[in-house]
Amino acid sequence: MQGRRGIVLFAHGSRDARWREPIEAVARRVSERNPDTLVRCAYLELVAPDLPAAVAELVGLGAASVRVVPLFLGMGKHLREDLPQLMAQCATTHQGIAITLQKAIGEESEVIDLLARIACPDG
Repeated sequence: MQGRRGIVLFAHGSRDARWREPIEAVARRVSERNPDTLVRCAYLELVAPDLPAAVAELVGLGAASVRVVPLFLGMGKHLREDLPQLMAQCATTHQGIAITLQKAIGEESEVIDLLARIACPDG
């Protein structure tokens, strides 16, 4: 299993378990589309696992690289201040692992287009 790719879907977190359902659905879809990729969800607060725990789990399963995908619509305080600290912590802990950060999912043009189509399905 050495050399596998890991992906962490990083979201805010909520005490309401139903809030996590769409995040976990994305993780399942990624796993279905890419069976050789290790996928975990991680949360900033209010629910486990946090980002360092999710990265550690992936590394323990043999991930040679980990891509962190923030499932946030925009670049707010959490992504500007909290996430860089967490990323630095993960990089320090797992120095032999390439840990990269994707921009906030809501800043991707495909997501913006999808949201616009959902908001106005008839044009």
